[in-house]
Amino acid sequence: MFRQLFRRDAAQNHIATMTVQELKTQLDARAPMVLIDVRQPEEFAYDGHVSGARLLPLPVLATRLNELPKDQPIVCICRSGNRSQIACEMLQRHGFTNVTNVVGGMIAWQRAGYPVSRQY
Repeated sequence: MFRQLFRRDAAQNHIATMTVQELKTQLDARAPMVLIDVRQPEEFAYDGHVSGARLLPLPVLATRLNELPKDQPIVCICRSGNRSQIACEMLQRHGFTNVTNVVGGMIAWQRAGYPVSRQY
């Protein structure tokens, strides 16, 4: 997070954010998006994830960018919102223009009482 403060182009790389309530509303409305969960596989499986989320752990995201469409909104989620922020920054650097970070991540999702899936 502090790294953004010292980057010359920080203003150009503003990352859009959404709350878990906004995410839930969009998912319920079946809004077009690719929801990627950037946590580790064990977190995804055992801690639960948003139904429909696709697991792309942050450490391998850069090597799997070709699996993501550049013409659809991409929403990133993690445990608290930190790793997904880094993922959004990485995606932006690689030419993805419609990326959004879920503020509060899965912690906020579960605190809001929304359902989690534990199916892999």
